[in-house]
Amino acid sequence: MVLTRRIIPCLDLKDGRVVKGTNFLGLRDAGDPVELAERYNEQGADEVVFLDITASKEKRGIIIDLIQRAADRLFLPLTVGGGLRSLDDIQQILRAGADKVSLNTAAVHDPSLITKGAESFGTQCIVVAMDVRRNFTENAAAVPVRLADGRTCWYEVVIYGGSKPTGIDAVRWAKEAEERGAGEILLTSMETDGTKNGFDLAITRAISESANVPVIASGGVGTLEHFYDGFTKGKADACLAASVFHYGEFTVHEVKEYLNGRGIPVRL
Repeated sequence: MVLTRRIIPCLDLKDGRVVKGTNFLGLRDAGDPVELAERYNEQGADEVVFLDITASKEKRGIIIDLIQRAADRLFLPLTVGGGLRSLDDIQQILRAGADKVSLNTAAVHDPSLITKGAESFGTQCIVVAMDVRRNFTENAAAVPVRLADGRTCWYEVVIYGGSKPTGIDAVRWAKEAEERGAGEILLTSMETDGTKNGFDLAITRAISESANVPVIASGGVGTLEHFYDGFTKGKADACLAASVFHYGEFTVHEVKEYLNGRGIPVRL
């Protein structure tokens, strides 16, 4: 049985609205999250991700009522992240109607939260989101990644919406997250986020090859071919995109038709 590849629209939330920026900066409004999610539901999205991108930095919880409203009106899996710091937070989000939670900053601060979340709610509910960026300094403990231009670097995990470096190697962190019970890895490269120049294929491929759980590629889609590259060159299990969907450049169905035509198995 051939596993179908997933197309996942991502809605970055700030103050209850969908926003989109470039390299995590210059945020601009993109609409009402529930209305957008309903549109993607109708277009055949496999899942939808809600990420409250400033919740951790502002040290506040996620918007429960928004999740409830979305869950009442959507008929596809919903992943929610941002500001989750405890098992109780995870339970609240799942009770509000989410199918999965995405842990990022809190998982770095307390990796045992991944383990406890997986034990309490099942690995299928726990997604570890990783925001990463290239680092060219010497680091003997890091896994080297060769870029398309021939240079070699390692990828550093960053937290609080990309504002704080951690010194943690991304490939090793992905492996630890998997060992602790994460059911999926959501990988976003700061270098490519919002640029529309394509996914960061080097780190996507490195983590996809080292992890035994599904990897979701995120950050940088601008063309239909970028989705294809994410699956073929990046070896991702799912491709996530935001602005190309929010601003109507492509529909989810158009992306799937294109991929199907190029031999990528998708749910039509």
